[in-house]
Amino acid sequence: MKLMFAERLRDLRTERGLKQSALAEALGTTQRKVSYWETGTVEPDLAALCKLADFFSVSIDYLVGLKDY
Repeated sequence: MKLMFAERLRDLRTERGLKQSALAEALGTTQRKVSYWETGTVEPDLAALCKLADFFSVSIDYLVGLKDY
């Protein structure tokens, strides 16, 4: 699950042409944290998952790899 989340987050961010720093600013976090999420070093907490799902208009299930849509 960790790698699926990391891949999906990176794909969603790059599809929208965002840098890690721009995503971090939009979410109220740091670029370093976004980098850690994308490399699978750290998993986001529930609040961050909710913000990410809302920001990208996807479900948490999609983000963590439980659904493919």
